[in-house]
Amino acid sequence: EVQLQASGGGLVQAGGSRRLSCEASGFSLDDYAIGWFRQAPGKEREGVSCISTIGSTVYADSVKGRFTISRDNAKNMVYLQMNSLKPEDTAIYYCNRVGVKTNYWGQGTQVTVSS
Repeated sequence: EVQLQASGGGLVQAGGSRRLSCEASGFSLDDYAIGWFRQAPGKEREGVSCISTIGSTVYADSVKGRFTISRDNAKNMVYLQMNSLKPEDTAIYYCNRVGVKTNYWGQGTQVTVSS
């Protein structure tokens, strides 16, 4: 069973940092690009960042220069280091395989940035 479990969220003050983790199971992480997505209250889910199978990265303009995505295939983990957090980064963050049509999104992890 494919699972991607996001964790590491919490309450943080504006300007602070947080590191999210995504633990993958049920498939070979090496074979997939992985993305971080987020959904703020009342808004649609949006892409934040993704990392290819060879480590190439892409970031949304809103997080460029502040967030860093990385992966450790040996540990079946993908990370999102978030620095200089802003209140508008408040959302539920999810990780998922990129380019795979699926209804699965896991529980996500809540990040709340206070001003």
